[in-house]
Amino acid sequence: MSNDISTSSSYLDSLRWQESQVATSDNESDALTQEDFFSLLTQQLSYQDPSNPADNDQMIAQMTSFTMAQGISDLNSNFDTLATSMTSNSALQASTLVGKQALLESNTVDLNESGDAKGSIVAESAVESLTLSVTDASGQLVRTIDMGSQPAGAVRFAWDGNNESGERLPEGEYTLSAQGSTNGQFSSLPIATFKNIESVNINGSSGIIVNTKEGAVRLTDIAEIA
Repeated sequence: MSNDISTSSSYLDSLRWQESQVATSDNESDALTQEDFFSLLTQQLSYQDPSNPADNDQMIAQMTSFTMAQGISDLNSNFDTLATSMTSNSALQASTLVGKQALLESNTVDLNESGDAKGSIVAESAVESLTLSVTDASGQLVRTIDMGSQPAGAVRFAWDGNNESGERLPEGEYTLSAQGSTNGQFSSLPIATFKNIESVNINGSSGIIVNTKEGAVRLTDIAEIA
């Protein structure tokens, strides 16, 4: 006869200590809610010293602090929602820029089959004897436009695409240069021309990026869109 005692019976298994399984949720938050705050306040009141009860001002200050903290948390959530909405609106607005023209600092202009080539000459101060020169891809001077005396600021110009003889020049890219006299000294002046907007990007740190033939530029750096 064997003296071994079996410990595998279901009865003995029921007597063994069963580890309790506590369900946890991945969505649990460490942040105190308004319910938690009032539970703590109730405990504080129940354990207070009857001979030295809690000051009403202190209780009101605690409630005010919690209310302010809850308000700030709600405000942050609203700002996040607002930021998401603004990003979506920016993307929608940016999509409408494709196909339009942006005024960028450039000394080249694209002459189309019809229409004028437009831009601006940037004069930091009043200028006299202002002239705009146009050269073709081979470097040959094809047109000179006399613009006379101009005040300081952006001096708009429009080239009709014709040469000195009034003949329409072929489509393509032409180079511009501007010279003027300021205080008796002639100097070159910067030029800005309109470039076609080919696409746009939404960049979190830089905002809306506009892509043209000249390259990428921030929307805030564009002087004019036509």
